[in-house]
Amino acid sequence: MEEQVYDVTIVGGGPAGMFAAFYAGLRELNAQLIESLPQLGGQVDALYPEKTILDIAGLPNIQANQMISQLQQQMQETPIDTFLGETVTDVVKDEQGFKIVTDRRTSYSKTVIIALGNGAFTPRKLAIDNVEQLENKQLFYYVTHKEDFRDRRVLIAGGGDSAVDMALMLEPIAKQVHLMHRRETFRGLEHEVSLLKQSSVTLQVPYLLKQIEKTSAGALDLTMKKMKSDEEKHLEVDDVIVNYGFTSDNKALTSWSLDFDEQRHDIVVNSDMQTSVAGVYAIGDGVIYPGKVKLIATAFGEAPTAISSVVNQIYPGKRAPIHSTSIKLSENQ
Repeated sequence: MEEQVYDVTIVGGGPAGMFAAFYAGLRELNAQLIESLPQLGGQVDALYPEKTILDIAGLPNIQANQMISQLQQQMQETPIDTFLGETVTDVVKDEQGFKIVTDRRTSYSKTVIIALGNGAFTPRKLAIDNVEQLENKQLFYYVTHKEDFRDRRVLIAGGGDSAVDMALMLEPIAKQVHLMHRRETFRGLEHEVSLLKQSSVTLQVPYLLKQIEKTSAGALDLTMKKMKSDEEKHLEVDDVIVNYGFTSDNKALTSWSLDFDEQRHDIVVNSDMQTSVAGVYAIGDGVIYPGKVKLIATAFGEAPTAISSVVNQIYPGKRAPIHSTSIKLSENQ
Protein backbone atom coordinates (compact mmCIF):
# COMPACT_ATOMS: atom_id res chain seq x y z
CA MET A 1 0.00 0.00 0.00
CA GLU A 2 1.40 3.37 -1.05
CA GLU A 3 2.16 5.77 1.82
CA GLN A 4 0.18 8.99 1.97
CA VAL A 5 2.38 12.03 1.45
CA TYR A 6 1.08 15.34 2.80
CA ASP A 7 1.74 18.56 0.93
CA VAL A 8 2.66 20.23 4.19
CA THR A 9 3.03 19.30 7.84
CA ILE A 10 2.49 22.09 10.38
CA VAL A 11 4.32 21.42 13.63
CA GLY A 12 2.77 23.36 16.50
CA GLY A 13 -0.86 24.14 17.35
CA GLY A 14 -0.58 27.61 18.84
CA PRO A 15 -2.20 30.66 17.20
CA ALA A 16 0.36 30.76 14.35
CA GLY A 17 -0.01 27.06 13.57
CA MET A 18 -3.79 27.21 13.80
CA PHE A 19 -4.04 30.07 11.32
CA ALA A 20 -1.55 28.35 9.02
CA ALA A 21 -3.77 25.24 9.15
CA PHE A 22 -6.82 27.29 8.19
CA TYR A 23 -4.98 28.95 5.32
CA ALA A 24 -3.63 25.59 4.14
CA GLY A 25 -7.25 24.48 3.90
CA LEU A 26 -8.15 27.60 1.97
CA ARG A 27 -5.43 26.81 -0.55
CA GLU A 28 -6.72 23.21 -0.70
CA LEU A 29 -3.46 21.66 0.40
CA ASN A 30 -3.33 18.11 1.71
CA ALA A 31 -2.08 19.09 5.16
CA GLN A 32 -1.66 17.87 8.71
CA LEU A 33 -1.11 19.74 11.97
CA ILE A 34 0.70 18.09 14.89
CA GLU A 35 0.53 19.48 18.45
CA SER A 36 2.22 17.96 21.50
CA LEU A 37 -0.39 19.25 23.97
CA PRO A 38 -3.77 17.50 24.24
CA GLN A 39 -5.54 20.63 22.98
CA LEU A 40 -4.95 23.41 20.49
CA GLY A 41 -3.85 26.86 21.63
CA GLY A 42 -0.25 26.27 22.62
CA GLN A 43 1.39 28.22 25.42
CA VAL A 44 -1.09 31.10 25.08
CA ASP A 45 -4.03 28.94 26.07
CA ALA A 46 -2.10 26.75 28.52
CA LEU A 47 -0.47 29.55 30.52
CA TYR A 48 -2.57 32.67 30.01
CA PRO A 49 -6.10 31.62 28.95
CA GLU A 50 -7.70 34.72 30.50
CA LYS A 51 -5.09 37.24 29.41
CA THR A 52 -6.39 40.10 27.27
CA ILE A 53 -4.88 40.12 23.78
CA LEU A 54 -4.54 43.63 22.35
CA ASP A 55 -2.74 43.24 19.01
CA ILE A 56 -5.36 41.45 16.89
CA ALA A 57 -6.77 43.82 14.29
CA GLY A 58 -10.54 44.23 14.60
CA LEU A 59 -10.78 42.18 17.82
CA PRO A 60 -10.25 44.63 20.68
CA ASN A 61 -9.55 43.27 24.17
CA ILE A 62 -10.22 39.64 23.32
CA GLN A 63 -9.33 37.02 25.94
CA ALA A 64 -6.74 34.47 24.92
CA ASN A 65 -9.10 31.50 25.34
CA GLN A 66 -11.77 33.28 23.29
CA MET A 67 -9.26 33.94 20.53
CA ILE A 68 -8.27 30.26 20.51
CA SER A 69 -11.93 29.23 20.40
CA GLN A 70 -12.55 31.47 17.39
CA LEU A 71 -9.44 30.15 15.66
CA GLN A 72 -10.79 26.62 16.17
CA GLN A 73 -14.11 27.64 14.65
CA GLN A 74 -12.25 29.16 11.71
CA MET A 75 -10.28 25.93 11.20
CA GLN A 76 -13.57 24.03 10.84
CA GLU A 77 -14.32 26.00 7.67
CA THR A 78 -11.49 24.20 5.85
CA PRO A 79 -10.52 21.25 8.10
CA ILE A 80 -7.19 19.45 7.75
CA ASP A 81 -5.88 16.36 9.56
CA THR A 82 -5.11 17.39 13.14
CA PHE A 83 -3.20 15.22 15.60
CA LEU A 84 -3.11 16.25 19.28
CA GLY A 85 -0.99 14.83 22.07
CA GLU A 86 1.80 13.93 19.63
CA THR A 87 5.40 15.14 19.87
CA VAL A 88 7.51 15.34 16.73
CA THR A 89 10.75 13.59 17.68
CA ASP A 90 12.53 13.80 14.33
CA VAL A 91 12.22 15.24 10.84
CA VAL A 92 14.38 13.51 8.26
CA LYS A 93 14.99 14.62 4.67
CA ASP A 94 14.13 11.89 2.17
CA GLU A 95 13.31 11.42 -1.51
CA GLN A 96 9.64 12.34 -1.00
CA GLY A 97 10.45 15.43 0.99
CA PHE A 98 10.51 14.68 4.70
CA LYS A 99 9.82 11.78 7.03
CA ILE A 100 7.93 13.05 10.10
CA VAL A 101 8.51 10.89 13.16
CA THR A 102 6.39 11.38 16.29
CA ASP A 103 6.13 9.43 19.52
CA ARG A 104 3.08 7.72 18.01
CA ARG A 105 3.55 7.27 14.26
CA THR A 106 5.53 8.07 11.11
CA SER A 107 4.18 10.10 8.20
CA TYR A 108 5.57 11.77 5.09
CA SER A 109 5.36 15.32 3.85
CA LYS A 110 6.65 17.34 0.89
CA THR A 111 7.21 20.41 3.08
CA VAL A 112 7.19 21.40 6.76
CA ILE A 113 6.13 24.55 8.60
CA ILE A 114 7.54 24.97 12.09
CA ALA A 115 5.19 26.93 14.38
CA LEU A 116 6.65 26.01 17.76
CA GLY A 117 7.17 29.49 19.14
CA ASN A 118 10.16 29.40 21.47
CA GLY A 119 9.59 25.77 22.37
CA ALA A 120 8.82 24.51 25.85
CA PHE A 121 8.78 27.16 28.56
CA THR A 122 10.01 27.04 32.13
CA PRO A 123 9.26 30.02 34.39
CA ARG A 124 12.20 31.90 35.87
CA LYS A 125 11.89 30.95 39.53
CA LEU A 126 12.03 33.32 42.47
CA ALA A 127 15.53 33.09 43.92
CA ILE A 128 14.53 32.95 47.59
CA ASP A 129 15.11 30.12 50.02
CA ASN A 130 12.22 27.85 50.99
CA VAL A 131 9.67 29.17 48.46
CA GLU A 132 9.02 25.70 47.00
CA GLN A 133 6.51 24.96 49.76
CA LEU A 134 4.42 27.94 48.64
CA GLU A 135 4.45 27.21 44.91
CA ASN A 136 1.01 26.61 43.39
CA LYS A 137 -0.54 27.42 46.76
CA GLN A 138 0.21 31.08 47.41
CA LEU A 139 3.08 31.63 45.01
CA PHE A 140 2.39 31.36 41.29
CA TYR A 141 4.23 31.93 38.01
CA TYR A 142 1.21 32.51 35.78
CA VAL A 143 -2.55 33.06 36.08
CA THR A 144 -4.86 30.50 34.52
CA HIS A 145 -8.06 31.50 36.39
CA LYS A 146 -8.30 35.08 37.59
CA GLU A 147 -11.25 34.21 39.83
CA ASP A 148 -8.80 32.37 42.08
CA PHE A 149 -7.63 35.81 43.21
CA ARG A 150 -11.00 37.41 43.88
CA ASP A 151 -10.97 39.46 47.10
CA ARG A 152 -7.31 38.54 47.70
CA ARG A 153 -4.36 40.83 48.37
CA VAL A 154 -1.92 40.14 45.57
CA LEU A 155 1.63 41.20 44.77
CA ILE A 156 2.90 40.76 41.21
CA ALA A 157 6.66 40.79 40.75
CA GLY A 158 7.87 41.87 37.32
CA GLY A 159 8.07 44.82 34.98
CA GLY A 160 7.27 43.62 31.46
CA ASP A 161 4.09 43.44 29.37
CA SER A 162 2.76 40.31 31.08
CA ALA A 163 3.26 41.69 34.59
CA VAL A 164 1.47 44.93 33.70
CA ASP A 165 -1.32 42.97 31.98
CA MET A 166 -1.76 40.75 35.05
CA ALA A 167 -1.99 43.74 37.36
CA LEU A 168 -4.67 45.39 35.21
CA MET A 169 -6.51 42.08 34.79
CA LEU A 170 -6.68 41.40 38.54
CA GLU A 171 -7.38 44.98 39.66
CA PRO A 172 -11.19 44.77 39.24
CA ILE A 173 -11.55 41.55 41.24
CA ALA A 174 -8.72 41.43 43.78
CA LYS A 175 -9.01 43.21 47.10
CA GLN A 176 -5.67 44.89 46.53
CA VAL A 177 -3.01 44.63 43.82
CA HIS A 178 0.66 45.59 44.20
CA LEU A 179 3.13 45.61 41.32
CA MET A 180 6.77 45.38 42.32
CA HIS A 181 9.64 46.10 39.93
CA ARG A 182 13.33 46.61 40.42
CA ARG A 183 13.29 49.73 38.24
CA GLU A 184 11.31 52.97 38.42
CA THR A 185 10.01 52.45 34.88
CA PHE A 186 8.12 49.59 33.25
CA ARG A 187 8.88 47.84 29.95
CA GLY A 188 5.27 47.27 28.92
CA LEU A 189 3.36 48.84 26.04
CA GLU A 190 3.10 52.57 26.59
CA HIS A 191 -0.70 52.58 26.54
CA GLU A 192 -0.91 49.80 29.13
CA VAL A 193 1.64 51.53 31.37
CA SER A 194 -0.48 54.69 31.19
CA LEU A 195 -3.55 52.68 32.25
CA LEU A 196 -1.51 51.18 35.07
CA LYS A 197 -0.58 54.60 36.41
CA GLN A 198 -4.24 55.63 36.33
CA SER A 199 -5.38 52.47 38.14
CA SER A 200 -5.63 51.62 41.82
CA VAL A 201 -2.62 49.26 41.55
CA THR A 202 0.02 50.20 44.11
CA LEU A 203 3.49 50.43 42.57
CA GLN A 204 6.33 49.10 44.69
CA VAL A 205 9.42 50.50 42.94
CA PRO A 206 12.35 50.07 42.83
CA TYR A 207 12.28 46.95 45.01
CA LEU A 208 13.17 43.27 44.94
CA LEU A 209 11.72 40.48 47.03
CA LYS A 210 14.22 39.43 49.67
CA GLN A 211 12.22 37.10 51.89
CA ILE A 212 8.76 35.56 52.28
CA GLU A 213 7.46 34.34 55.63
CA LYS A 214 4.08 32.83 56.33
CA THR A 215 2.20 34.47 59.19
CA SER A 216 0.21 32.66 61.87
CA ALA A 217 -2.96 33.83 60.11
CA GLY A 218 -1.88 32.23 56.83
CA ALA A 219 -0.91 35.43 55.02
CA LEU A 220 2.51 36.17 53.50
CA ASP A 221 4.85 38.67 55.10
CA LEU A 222 7.09 40.02 52.35
CA THR A 223 10.44 41.67 52.95
CA MET A 224 11.27 43.97 50.06
CA LYS A 225 14.71 45.52 49.61
CA LYS A 226 15.10 48.84 47.84
CA MET A 227 17.56 48.74 44.95
CA LYS A 228 20.98 50.33 45.54
CA SER A 229 20.08 50.83 49.18
CA ASP A 230 19.99 49.02 52.51
CA GLU A 231 16.40 50.16 53.03
CA GLU A 232 13.83 47.43 53.53
CA LYS A 233 10.09 47.40 54.07
CA HIS A 234 7.42 44.82 54.80
CA LEU A 235 4.16 44.13 53.02
CA GLU A 236 1.47 41.59 53.93
CA VAL A 237 -0.41 39.91 51.09
CA ASP A 238 -2.33 36.70 50.46
CA ASP A 239 -0.65 35.68 47.18
CA VAL A 240 2.46 36.41 45.14
CA ILE A 241 2.64 36.09 41.35
CA VAL A 242 6.17 36.06 39.94
CA ASN A 243 6.46 37.15 36.32
CA TYR A 244 10.17 37.25 35.56
CA GLY A 245 9.70 35.63 32.17
CA PHE A 246 10.44 32.14 30.90
CA THR A 247 13.46 30.24 29.71
CA SER A 248 12.84 28.52 26.40
CA ASP A 249 13.81 24.99 25.52
CA ASN A 250 13.96 23.96 21.87
CA LYS A 251 15.19 20.41 22.49
CA ALA A 252 12.48 19.20 20.12
CA LEU A 253 14.23 20.98 17.27
CA THR A 254 17.79 20.11 18.27
CA SER A 255 16.92 16.41 18.20
CA TRP A 256 15.75 16.60 14.58
CA SER A 257 18.02 15.44 11.75
CA LEU A 258 18.03 18.96 10.28
CA ASP A 259 20.51 21.77 10.81
CA PHE A 260 19.05 25.30 10.92
CA ASP A 261 20.79 28.66 10.85
CA GLU A 262 20.02 30.28 14.18
CA GLN A 263 20.40 33.68 15.78
CA ARG A 264 19.95 33.94 19.56
CA HIS A 265 18.13 30.59 19.50
CA ASP A 266 15.65 31.86 16.89
CA ILE A 267 15.44 30.20 13.47
CA VAL A 268 16.61 32.50 10.67
CA VAL A 269 14.10 32.76 7.79
CA ASN A 270 13.90 34.77 4.58
CA SER A 271 11.01 36.85 3.27
CA ASP A 272 9.25 33.66 2.13
CA MET A 273 9.53 32.30 5.69
CA GLN A 274 11.88 29.57 4.45
CA THR A 275 14.62 28.38 6.77
CA SER A 276 18.14 27.47 5.73
CA VAL A 277 16.78 23.98 4.99
CA ALA A 278 15.00 23.90 1.62
CA GLY A 279 11.37 22.90 2.00
CA VAL A 280 11.20 23.79 5.70
CA TYR A 281 9.49 27.02 6.67
CA ALA A 282 9.01 28.60 10.09
CA ILE A 283 6.64 31.18 11.57
CA GLY A 284 5.82 32.77 14.93
CA ASP A 285 7.86 33.84 17.92
CA GLY A 286 10.62 31.33 17.24
CA VAL A 287 11.82 32.94 13.99
CA ILE A 288 13.97 35.96 13.25
CA TYR A 289 14.44 38.23 10.23
CA PRO A 290 15.23 41.95 9.82
CA GLY A 291 12.51 44.06 11.44
CA LYS A 292 10.80 41.14 13.16
CA VAL A 293 8.26 42.18 15.83
CA LYS A 294 7.18 39.32 18.10
CA LEU A 295 3.42 39.74 18.19
CA ILE A 296 0.57 37.33 17.55
CA ALA A 297 -0.57 39.70 14.79
CA THR A 298 2.83 39.31 13.11
CA ALA A 299 2.56 35.52 13.23
CA PHE A 300 -0.88 35.73 11.63
CA GLY A 301 0.75 37.54 8.70
CA GLU A 302 3.61 35.05 8.47
CA ALA A 303 1.26 32.05 8.24
CA PRO A 304 -0.27 32.82 4.80
CA THR A 305 3.17 33.86 3.52
CA ALA A 306 4.57 30.43 4.47
CA ILE A 307 1.57 28.57 3.03
CA SER A 308 1.81 30.54 -0.21
CA SER A 309 5.51 29.69 -0.39
CA VAL A 310 4.62 26.01 0.01
CA VAL A 311 2.07 26.26 -2.82
CA ASN A 312 4.62 27.96 -5.06
CA GLN A 313 7.16 25.24 -4.30
CA ILE A 314 4.86 22.25 -4.86
CA TYR A 315 2.51 23.67 -7.51
CA PRO A 316 4.53 26.38 -9.29
CA GLY A 317 1.88 26.90 -11.96
CA LYS A 318 -0.95 27.41 -9.50
CA ARG A 319 -2.10 31.00 -9.42
CA ALA A 320 -2.53 32.49 -5.97
CA PRO A 321 -5.76 34.34 -5.11
CA ILE A 322 -5.44 38.12 -5.00
CA HIS A 323 -7.02 38.18 -1.57
CA SER A 324 -8.95 35.87 0.76
CA THR A 325 -12.37 37.12 -0.36
CA SER A 326 -11.73 35.57 -3.78
CA ILE A 327 -11.62 32.08 -2.24
CA LYS A 328 -14.93 30.21 -2.27
CA LEU A 329 -15.48 28.16 0.88
CA SER A 330 -18.79 26.55 -0.09
CA GLU A 331 -21.55 26.60 -2.68
CA ASN A 332 -23.60 28.88 -0.40
CA GLN A 333 -20.99 31.61 -0.29
